[in-house]
Amino acid sequence: MNKQILRLAVPNIISNITVPLLGIVDLAVVGHLEGIWFVGAVALGSTVFNFVYWGFSFLRMSTSGMAAQAYGAEDDAVTREILQRSLLTGLLAGMIILLLQVPIEKISFYLLEGSEKTEHFAIRYFYIRVWAAPAVLMLYALNGWFLGMQNARYPMIITLVINLLNILLDLLFVMVFRMNSDGVALGTLLANYAGLATAFVLLFGKYPGAFRRIPVATLLHLQKIRDFFHVNFNIFLRTLCLIVVFTFFTARSAIYGDDILAVNTLLLQFFMFFSFFMDGFAYAAEALTGRYTGAGDLSLLKKSIRAFFRWGLLLSIPFSLAYLTAGNFILSLLTDNTAILQAARPYLFWVSLVPLLSFPAFLWDGIYIGATASAGMRNTMLFSTVAVFFPVWYFTQEPLGNHSLWLALLLFLISRGLSMGLFAKFYIFTGKDR
Repeated sequence: MNKQILRLAVPNIISNITVPLLGIVDLAVVGHLEGIWFVGAVALGSTVFNFVYWGFSFLRMSTSGMAAQAYGAEDDAVTREILQRSLLTGLLAGMIILLLQVPIEKISFYLLEGSEKTEHFAIRYFYIRVWAAPAVLMLYALNGWFLGMQNARYPMIITLVINLLNILLDLLFVMVFRMNSDGVALGTLLANYAGLATAFVLLFGKYPGAFRRIPVATLLHLQKIRDFFHVNFNIFLRTLCLIVVFTFFTARSAIYGDDILAVNTLLLQFFMFFSFFMDGFAYAAEALTGRYTGAGDLSLLKKSIRAFFRWGLLLSIPFSLAYLTAGNFILSLLTDNTAILQAARPYLFWVSLVPLLSFPAFLWDGIYIGATASAGMRNTMLFSTVAVFFPVWYFTQEPLGNHSLWLALLLFLISRGLSMGLFAKFYIFTGKDR
C-alpha cells in the first residue's frame, strides 16, 4: 500500500514544486526591465487568470474521482466516456471564456487597481494569454483523467514540459526579443498548447483506445450530464468558499496596515509550501479512493485511508517542528526587512500549528473527491466557512487583532478535517452521496 501511495504522491509533489519556480522566473525576467510597471502588469494579469482558472479546478477533481471509480470497476467504456465528456466540457468552457474575454477584462480591471501604465500592460498581457483558456481547461480534464487511471507520472511530465518551456520562452521573448510583459504572456500561451500537445501524444501512446467512438446519445445522456455537473457544481461551491476565506484573510490583513499585510502574506507562504507536499498525497488519495470505491473493495479503501493518515502525520510533525524552531530563519530567507521580521515573531506560533492540525483537511479532500462525495465536501466546507471561520473572527477581532485572523483560519482548517472525518461513514463508506 505504501508503495502505491508514494508512486502516486511523489510525481504530484514534484509537479507542485515546479509551479512557484515559474512564477519566480516570470517576475525575475520582467524585473530586469527598465519599467517597474511591467512587474505589476504580470502580477495583475496573473491574478485574473488565477481566479478564473481556480474557479474551474472542479473539472480536474471531478474527472479524477469519476475516472478512478470506473478504473476500479474495470469499465473501459465508462473511462473513455468520462474522458471525452470532460474534454468536451473543458473545450466549451475555454471557448466561453474567449467569447466573454472583453467583459471579463472590464470587470477584472475595474476591481483590480493599478497605475495607468501598469494597467495598460496588464490588459495587453490579458488579451494575449486569454487565448490559452481552451488548452488550460482541457489539460485540467486530461490531468484529472490520468490521475484517475492511477497514472501520476504523465501529469508530472506535462507540468514539467509546460513550466520548463515557459521559462525558456520567457527568456527568449523578454531578454532577446525585448517583448516586455507581452513576451511573458506569449510564452505562457505557447507553453500551454505545447503541454496540451504533449498530453495527447502521451494519451494516444499509452491509451490508444481512449477516443474509440462513444455514441453521441451516451455522451449527451441527460442523467449522466446532470450527475456530471452536479458533482462539478458542488466542488465549485467548495472551491468558492476557499477563495472567499483566503481573499478575506488578505483583505482584512490590509486593514490592519501595510506591515501586517506583509507579515501575513509572508507567513502564508509557510502554509503554501506545506500544501505542495500534502496536495501530492491528497491527489494520491483521490486516485486510490476512487479505485477502491469503484471496485467495491471496502477493506482496501479503509486500509488506504489509514495509510494516508499515517503519512500525513509523519509529514506534518517535522514541518511543524521546523516552523516552530526555525521560523525566524525561514522568514529571514524571504525578507531582510527588520521591521517585518520583528512584527512577524508573535504570529510564528500559529504557523507552527498549521501543518499538524491541517493535514486531515487535505487528505479528506482527496478522499471525498475520489469517492465523488461532492455534497459532503460542499456541506462541510459551508459549515466551516459560515459557522466557524467568520464567527470566530468576528467575536475575537477586537481583543485579538491580527491574532483573530490566524485563530479563525486555524479553526477553519481543523473544522474541515473534523467534520469530513465525522461524516465519512455516511458520505464515503455508505455511498449516500453518489
